[in-house]
Amino acid sequence: MNESHFLRNILLVIGGTIVVGWLAIHLIGWLIGIIFYVAVGALIIGGGIYLYGRAKKSITSGSAARRIGRR
Repeated sequence: MNESHFLRNILLVIGGTIVVGWLAIHLIGWLIGIIFYVAVGALIIGGGIYLYGRAKKSITSGSAARRIGRR
């Protein structure tokens, strides 16, 4: 009886392969997008910390240096 359902089984395998491939492509694209946004965010935050440190070091004396140091 399984031999009579050969065409159905082949169509199910092909359809399942197409659906799984489509899902995989979209999930991989989504993951790459998330990784890209995290990397850009890390660069922006790191750059801000770097610029803050440079600005803090450039102020050598005065009340502004004490005020920045407290935060």
